[in-house]
Formats: sequence, structure tokens, C-alpha cells
Amino acid sequence: MGKRKLVTQSSGRRVSRASTRQAPSRSAGYIFPTPSRGFQAQMYHRQSPAQPRQPLPAPTGLKPYEVRLGQILSESAMAAITQSGQLTFHCVGDTGGINYPFAQQAVAQALEADMQLAHPPAFFYHLGDVVYFSGERAHYYPQFYEPYADYHAPIFSIPGNHDGDVAQGSSDASLAGYVENFCAVQPHRTPESQDVARDAMIQPHVYWTLRAPWVTIIGVYTNCPEGGYVDSEQAAWLEDEMATVPDGQALIVALHHPVYSLSGTHIGSQQMGNLLADAISVSKRVPDLVLTAHVHNYQRFTDVISGRQVPVIVAGAGGYWHQHRIMRDPKTHGPLKVPYSVDSHTTLESYCDDHHGYLRLIASPKSIKAAYVQVPNQRDPRGTRPKVVDTWAVDLVKHVVS
Repeated sequence: MGKRKLVTQSSGRRVSRASTRQAPSRSAGYIFPTPSRGFQAQMYHRQSPAQPRQPLPAPTGLKPYEVRLGQILSESAMAAITQSGQLTFHCVGDTGGINYPFAQQAVAQALEADMQLAHPPAFFYHLGDVVYFSGERAHYYPQFYEPYADYHAPIFSIPGNHDGDVAQGSSDASLAGYVENFCAVQPHRTPESQDVARDAMIQPHVYWTLRAPWVTIIGVYTNCPEGGYVDSEQAAWLEDEMATVPDGQALIVALHHPVYSLSGTHIGSQQMGNLLADAISVSKRVPDLVLTAHVHNYQRFTDVISGRQVPVIVAGAGGYWHQHRIMRDPKTHGPLKVPYSVDSHTTLESYCDDHHGYLRLIASPKSIKAAYVQVPNQRDPRGTRPKVVDTWAVDLVKHVVS
């Protein structure tokens, strides 16, 4: 996962095959996008003037920027979770249904249906890109509040690059709309919610930690440039937060930009791999699960870190209409068959790149279990229902993925 291997295995890059991008093709002075020359899951992303780093807003709470689930849920809801011995929650990113809202609506309806499960999800953890294209306040109602009006559970999140972008001519600072709707000092209805009875969330900063039964989720804000960017202050905070999570309790690290991705549109980020490698080295704590988005599909990798098997997930098919396809097999030029060995310690185990969907996760004292649910699209026959297309579990004692 970075320049020196996610903990001890080797120094050097985390890319497979070629590590360079093909130069844009030129014709009559125009530049056209071209696919990657090599087959790679990770690269170093050079910054573009069109995607500048944005300054972070001031925190609305105190360090270490933590929220306990019991601050949000009722005592009876927390008691039910404790008595059941498991915590169920949803997770996906890139949901904003701008222009073509059908996919976001399909995912939202499936999330709502899960509320009828024997152990319904306690919350939805959003992996960023809530609002397209530039975090505009006016888009929070059609892309966030209205689609989840019947989702009767809290929604937490980290911002994505589109949440942090600033529209040309806007007087708003980066993440102004996000802070208003997710980082309130006290719960209250914002103007953006209009007729939807959902209070603004009380996350203390745009990067923050959720403490819940059996699991801690550390959410990182990876800013706007392709490949992501995290400053030294936030990196030090991540190291400190990871160090506080003892072995035996599940540790999930969530960030918007992916560590690995075999999609030519958005290749995984060496910068994010380096960030995690450094955090693991300093904190002496290996995540049990890494959740990312940004790429509009689902990919599940298994990474071996200090002898532990760690799922590294891309879950960015939450509703934005344009989906990103997985690269073709470099040998057969056909669809990539899984499991596919990216390198000596990283394997692509599963993917879904032709339907939208979401993760359903269950944390318990000894495991994290997950199912990826694919939702029907407009090409499927009428009456097609959501279906589970991938399942996996992390054993928190043996540190293996099954």
C-alpha cells in the first residue's frame, strides 16, 4: 500500500505491471483521454490545475474529533444492539444522482427495504461524493435529503472530492454545504432539508472517528485532487486514532480515494497507500478493513499486511449514473477473471462493474461480515430484485478473510 509496503514486506511501489500512464493522444491541437498503457492497480497521481487542493474548514468540535454511536441512537436502540451481539450498518459512496437519479433511487429503495431485516442496519456510513458536482447547497435536497427521506436511520459520512470542490463563481468556501449538513454543533433542521424531517449530523470535523460497539471507524478526508491529499496534521491525527484502537476490537479506516483500483478511469492511489503504510508503521495497528469509494463500481481486494489478511474495498456505485468498468485481462483481452493476483501480496477477489449496489456489514466481537448487494437497473427485466453478489468475513482472532 505505498512506498515502503504496507508494513515491512518490501520497499518500493505498490503498482502492478507498468507504472506509467500513456501520454494523451493529440490531433490538431486537441487532447483526448486514452486508456492506461499498463495494467496496474495503483499509481502516483500528479496533480492537475483543474483539481486543486482545497483548504479545510475549521472543526466544529474538539480533538480528537470523535462521536460515540450512543450520542446519536436512543438508549433502547443501543441496548438492542448489545443484546443481539452484532451491529449492522450500510456503506457506499458516490451516491449523488444528478441528471439521472434512477440509480440512486434504486439503491435508496433497497437500503430502505433492509430496515425490515431481523437485525436492521443502525446507520448508513457514506464514503463521500454526497453532492455533485461541487458540493452546492442547492443540491443537498434533490441528491441527499429527498432520496433518503424514508431511510429511518442516521447517515454519517466523510466528504469526497466533489463535496469539496468549489463551483466557479461561488462565494462559498470549500465544504461549506457539507459542514452545515454534517458537522453541526447541535442537531437541527437546515434550510437544505426542506420538507424532510432529518436533522443535520453532528460530526466534529470533516475527518473524524465513530466509536461503536465492537468497531471503530476512522474517517479520513482525502481532499479534491485525483489520487487524494492529506496534510501532515490530519496524517498525525490518523496515526494517533489508530493507536488507540486495541487488538480485539475491529478497526475500519474509511477514505474516499481508493488505495487500489483496476479501473482505467480511476486507478488506485500510491499516495493513499503511503498514508496507510505510514499510519500502520507509527501506530503499530493494522486495520481490519479499509473502505474506499471514488470509483463507480465495486471491487474487493485482499491485502496481506504483517501476516494479516485485510479486505481493501472500493464501494463507489451508490447512485451516480456513470459507472466505471474494470480493465480487460491483459493476456486474453477478455473480462478479468477472479481471483486475480495483482502482486505477491494483493489479490482482486471480486468485482461488480455493471450494476449499482451497496455494502451491508455486520460487526460482532469476533468478526466483520459483509455482503455486497447489487440493485436492478433499467436494462433488467421488470420485477428483478436486489441480490447479493459477494459475501466475505474477516476473522478478528485469526486475521484471515473467508
